Amino acid sequence: MAETSRTSSPRGSAQPSLRERTRAAMRAEVSEIAFRLFAEQGFDNTTVEQIAAEAGLSRTTFFRYFGTKEEVVLEKFGELGHEVAAALAARPAGERPWDSLRHAFDVVARPQADESEQSLSLMRLLSDACALMTRQWEKTQGWQSILVPEISSRLGGNSESADDPRARALVASAIACLDAAADAWTAGGGATPLSVLLDRAMGALSQLSEEIPTGR
Repeated sequence: MAETSRTSSPRGSAQPSLRERTRAAMRAEVSEIAFRLFAEQGFDNTTVEQIAAEAGLSRTTFFRYFGTKEEVVLEKFGELGHEVAAALAARPAGERPWDSLRHAFDVVARPQADESEQSLSLMRLLSDACALMTRQWEKTQGWQSILVPEISSRLGGNSESADDPRARALVASAIACLDAAADAWTAGGGATPLSVLLDRAMGALSQLSEEIPTGR
């Protein structure tokens, strides 16, 4: 019985402090307010001062939670990247890497169907703000660093190898397909589900990856 007690409370599993939980809650509240204002007024027309005022914060306090208003939006892409990576790692070992990437992207595609208006607003923010688009591209490309090792492993290679471009090529192509599908989805006003558009985009390149073995 004593052993069970020790197991249920392992050392080293530090729980977030009250301060950390409070900070996370405030960041979530500020983010929600910011997205509402972005949707109502547009990204460029919404100021940090407005977001802070709606949240009951000073401008200085806002910057304790977010470095810029762009960061409010772009933080979501970083979070999504880790969710996609977790979904990719959970795919069956013998599955084609390209198919594994497609299924992992459901993390992105499925919420669009459930929250189409909010998702459209987010995509339009990215389309309307040039600086934000540039940073979003950089953030999305950052997904490669966390997706490539898993794909490399599924190809039977070494994730640290610099002379095997297969994993990077597959991941970069998959991200490009996701971007193309998102652009088409936004242009069409969300009429066609993002998942369908993603199937079309990745399906167009699917034959190119069929000859690449899983390595397992």
